[in-house]
Amino acid sequence: MTNEQHVGVAGLFDRVADTYDAVGVEMFGPVARRLVAELDPRPGERTLDVGCGRGAVLFPLAEAVGGGGSATGLDLSARMVESTRADAVANGVGVEVVIGDAQSPDFEPESFDVVASSLVLFFLSDPGAALLAWHRLLADGGRLGVSTFGDYSDQWRSVDAVFEPFQAPKTLDPRTQPASSPFASDEGMEALVADAGFVEVRTATMSLPVRFVDRDQWYRWTWSTGQRWMWEAVPEDQRADVRALAYEQLDACRDADGRIGFDQDIRFTLARR
Repeated sequence: MTNEQHVGVAGLFDRVADTYDAVGVEMFGPVARRLVAELDPRPGERTLDVGCGRGAVLFPLAEAVGGGGSATGLDLSARMVESTRADAVANGVGVEVVIGDAQSPDFEPESFDVVASSLVLFFLSDPGAALLAWHRLLADGGRLGVSTFGDYSDQWRSVDAVFEPFQAPKTLDPRTQPASSPFASDEGMEALVADAGFVEVRTATMSLPVRFVDRDQWYRWTWSTGQRWMWEAVPEDQRADVRALAYEQLDACRDADGRIGFDQDIRFTLARR
């Protein structure tokens, strides 16, 4: 990443760190648990969580590998790292959490048996370079697992469309922008991973129902995740109007029980070194 990109991404996640995955919406946890299950970490293995956030993947990795193994978390956000370290101490979880760039992590080659990264790769300016770096970190036969977003409910596109007039290229949906994005398909992701030298590349998927108690919980949730970028792109004097427009669209996004939400497909791309 360039220095400007470093500052932008780190600043964004510093601002969301205190509320990240903490507003009562089940999303990051289920994705993390499935990713860890697909990777099948074993006692004694050395594991790395790239872009660890508040530990949704990191802590299950630590539990799986036990005291004879290791679980290291890397994140660009100093505030995320600080908070995750505190969570680990409070819960008695033995992990190491360090500040670093996901695109060029500073570890010795072949330092890990497992490298995981959940909902991170599309934030990076050069995902291919990141995967090459992660390939170097794995021992022979080591396992890679990344999760990315797949398709989502058609009704939800109308909510996202409210923000489109304000979005810069960096905040556009990586599944469709550009049209050739590897994040747009299973095949695109598998090719991206294979081009970095990985073998036995495969895809697993899940459909995750993301639901909100009400429209205000959706609003708090968007401010507490990477979607905060969408709001910050809207001039302050227009945010109330945009929020009202979004709320109108949200009313069309109710399930059979009347709950607001959407179904989000998640893609897991798995491989070996």
